[in-house]
Amino acid sequence: MGKGRLEAFSDGVIAIIITIMVLEMKVPHGADLDALMPLLPVLVSYILSFIYVGIYWNNHHHLLHAAGKVTGGVLWANLHLLFWLSLFPFVTGWVGENHFAAVPLALYGGVLLMAAVAYYILQQAIIAAGHGDSLVAKALGSDWKGKLSPLVYLAAIGSTFFMPWIAEALYVMVALIWLVPDRRIEKVITAK
Repeated sequence: MGKGRLEAFSDGVIAIIITIMVLEMKVPHGADLDALMPLLPVLVSYILSFIYVGIYWNNHHHLLHAAGKVTGGVLWANLHLLFWLSLFPFVTGWVGENHFAAVPLALYGGVLLMAAVAYYILQQAIIAAGHGDSLVAKALGSDWKGKLSPLVYLAAIGSTFFMPWIAEALYVMVALIWLVPDRRIEKVITAK
């Protein structure tokens, strides 16, 4: 299978994920700004999740661009990532509808953590497909963002039951870290 087919399938799934998330937001029954106030937690959770899905889409695109070939292991690793991303609409809705309560917030962090783990597995599968001599292996280097993110997610999950605002801040912090474009793969491809 070519990289193009894998990327097209993944793009389609990610587009559906975003569509489902926005369809979960209900239209308010009122024509003034006060009608929007009860929906604020839903909107905030949607915005954060939209940013996360966008980050995964962007980095997934760069990762596949640098991939040398697609193997069965890469296909399964990609499906594993898409599985965790497909849970974003559910946890986003649950967090928003329950105003960032502890249990939904912890599950939200769990899905973020597992998506990060799945992305790492996909990176490793692509590196293995290139027999260790791939552009991905060269580009990733120490991958401090990839190593830091799961640790922050674990800290956030633990804090949800004591101080949920810390978990919320940590989830936003990781998103902000990844919003800064990661140019490692682009640099390696350009140098090639």
